[in-house]
Amino acid sequence: ERLPANFFKFQFRNVEYSSGRNKTFLCYVVEAQGKGGQVQATRGYLEDEHAAAHAEEAFFNTILPAFDPALRYNVTWYVSSSPCAACADRITKTLSKTKNLRLLILVGRLFMWEEPEIQAALKKLKEAGCKLRIMKPQDFEYIWQNFVEQEEGESKAFQPWEDIQENFLYYEEKLADILK
Repeated sequence: ERLPANFFKFQFRNVEYSSGRNKTFLCYVVEAQGKGGQVQATRGYLEDEHAAAHAEEAFFNTILPAFDPALRYNVTWYVSSSPCAACADRITKTLSKTKNLRLLILVGRLFMWEEPEIQAALKKLKEAGCKLRIMKPQDFEYIWQNFVEQEEGESKAFQPWEDIQENFLYYEEKLADILK
């Protein structure tokens, strides 16, 4: 199942003022590595509304329980906006309890990054071993190619929006300031 193209174009757009973008979309890639080194990958996406919880919480409630403690997991999230303080706290606690889990979170934009509570939560994520970075234009293209439903007659190529690179640089600088 793939994201509708119009949802991606609206929800993932890395604008500074995200008016109306009040859902979180989380595209994930889970790589499970066994003792013999073989890797199995699964992917999918979650969104707040259909999960009856924040998308991050939904991942832990629906995807994480299927994890085998004998395997090592590298998980990559492509999220429309960074986690709220409550979700960041849940991520931090999960990482401390689940030693076989490595998590990389790529975010389109920072959620309420001016708030001290959010800044503290992002710092705790880093301290817990979570890798956190802002999505580059290539990351948006990756999502487009791997998670978005291509509509009939629509160009298959990703069409970056006008200010995608400037907004990436803006958020990258803000995140670096928060995490230093």
